[in-house]
Amino acid sequence: MATTRRVPLLLIVPTVVILVVALGYPVGWQIVTSFQKFGLAQQFGQPPEWVGIENYRALVNDAALWAVIVRSIVFCIVCALTTVVLGGAIALLMRRVSRGPRLVLQVSLLVAWAMPVVASMTVWAWIVDWRRGLLNWFLVNIGFEDAAGHNWLAEPLSFFTIAAAIVIWMSVPFVALSIYAGLTQISPEVIEAAEIDGATGWQRVRHIMLPLVAPVISIVLLLQLIWDLRVFTQIKLLQDAGGFANETHLLGTYIYTLGTGSGDFGMSSAVSILMLLLTVTISWYYVRSLMKEES
Repeated sequence: MATTRRVPLLLIVPTVVILVVALGYPVGWQIVTSFQKFGLAQQFGQPPEWVGIENYRALVNDAALWAVIVRSIVFCIVCALTTVVLGGAIALLMRRVSRGPRLVLQVSLLVAWAMPVVASMTVWAWIVDWRRGLLNWFLVNIGFEDAAGHNWLAEPLSFFTIAAAIVIWMSVPFVALSIYAGLTQISPEVIEAAEIDGATGWQRVRHIMLPLVAPVISIVLLLQLIWDLRVFTQIKLLQDAGGFANETHLLGTYIYTLGTGSGDFGMSSAVSILMLLLTVTISWYYVRSLMKEES
């Protein structure tokens, strides 16, 4: 009996070892580096200087960092909630339409989701380009003459509106297909019984479908919160396309600027640890809820 109980533990040992080696070392290195003065000189062989919590003390007193944190949290929550709502609506649509339109919609979602980020960002950068972009051309042709030559990436509000649209567009396919997979597991007899009892379409969605796929929605919302808090590529490429970096940093680009841009890897590691703690804090409620459901 004891041997049988040990078999599952032995089977997961290789996975645990791989995770510790692949993730444990980088995280450990960042934790140690966050307590050091680690700059360009250390990259050329000079020993790092141990500064204790000075990096964290400097970050706590850095108004720019707090602005980035607030901006990142708001951006993360708005994008994650919008993605789940739109993804859920598309999943319900796929459930209602016939096989042909549903297949076309599923293939379109897969193509959008599978497209490399850099390739899709190249198209988006062309769309919002202030000189020859499709967006300005379209607005001018429908009567908005002031849109000619307007740089949508120069102002933080329009910058983050475009960034949010891109992030949501890239994330909706995963959410829609995941929720649709959950909807397909609902027994048709349950829906038919609700129809016989006189439940309207919205009542069936609100009181039957959503509660049954709530675990799927919780998981995809948790993943979106984590992914949207760590967003980097879309923001960085939009900044390179015409945005002002100092006014449009999120945590990912802020860490990159501190490390690769300024060569201050000690401070960059400290911000990375704060970002990790922030991710755990935001997602802890959902993780605890999932653990309760499993138990």
